[in-house]
Amino acid sequence: MSRRFITPLDRYVAAEFTRIFTITTLGFPVLVFVIDLVDNLRKYTERKLALKAVALSYVYWIPDTLFMVLPAAVLFATVFSIGTFTRYSEITAAKASGISFYRFIAPILFMSMVAMGIDVVFAEIAPPANAQRLKLLAGKGQDRDNNRYNFAFASETGRVYRIYTLDVKQRFVENMEIEERGSAKRPGLLVAAKNATWYDNRGWVLKSGIVHMVPNDSTDRAVAYDSLVDRHFTEKPQDLQATERQPSEMNFADLTRFITALERSGADVNLLRVERMLKLAIPVTCLIIALFGAPLATSSQRGGAAYGIAVSLATTILFLVLIQLTKAIGGKGLMPPDLAAWVPNVACGLFALVLLYRVRT
Repeated sequence: MSRRFITPLDRYVAAEFTRIFTITTLGFPVLVFVIDLVDNLRKYTERKLALKAVALSYVYWIPDTLFMVLPAAVLFATVFSIGTFTRYSEITAAKASGISFYRFIAPILFMSMVAMGIDVVFAEIAPPANAQRLKLLAGKGQDRDNNRYNFAFASETGRVYRIYTLDVKQRFVENMEIEERGSAKRPGLLVAAKNATWYDNRGWVLKSGIVHMVPNDSTDRAVAYDSLVDRHFTEKPQDLQATERQPSEMNFADLTRFITALERSGADVNLLRVERMLKLAIPVTCLIIALFGAPLATSSQRGGAAYGIAVSLATTILFLVLIQLTKAIGGKGLMPPDLAAWVPNVACGLFALVLLYRVRT
């Protein structure tokens, strides 16, 4: 059965695509790293970063770089492989043998789907690696990592913690407020504390504060306390640092939880929603870009390598520009953020369908 569907021609086309795809995938990160190093060498020197730390930061950056590079690698591999087949009349020979253009490019589409799956994996691997990279490049010491000042943290349960000082190492918080919105069945809650300490067996113990109960239809009631154990304050000291992370440091699930927490506190999360959906949209680009590049590569039989490079670079740059526009449009709420993330793919996909319809099969 497999012999019927996987022909020697399929293996030949897939092998040519894979060869170019592999070279491009390995070459692009090196180019990105060299450009970044030249651009930031002075900054690294001023921070007195060790050579080992800088080198290790680029190792941690590999998954994120590959996540962004794979769609471009698929495009280059598609354009150059199809361009070569066209230039040497191999596609013409296949058509003369009764093999349509659509059947001819089937191995390329299959390989682009494999690349899509790999890119999804990189989307999950990249965030923790990015967090380590940023820590190395910031030159942070352990003591500096353990402190955070004057911030708000939105929990997954809808609570908002406003904290003046957090010391993770000492498990200590100074000057904090806990706000819990009320509902029809229970009043709102505002807890103020001069300080709080985390204990493994008890959780957070708040000291020297006031509890305000705020009913919807009457004045609030305040009760002072000397010591209070808040059973609903379950976030550990290190969890309170989570809001410092950038979208690039969170995978899809983490970003979803983060967005939900911020929505409950009334924050604007449009840009974060775009960033989250791009973690799915960019891998799908691998397939869309192959559908776009295959018919486009047949439009010039004499362009050679220069034509392939021009088409690939122009398309890649256009796609990057569209992604930035997507973030701006979705971030400003001009269209639904989740939909905005798919605009580049939809535009490229429609253009690809037109090209596929017009190509001679």
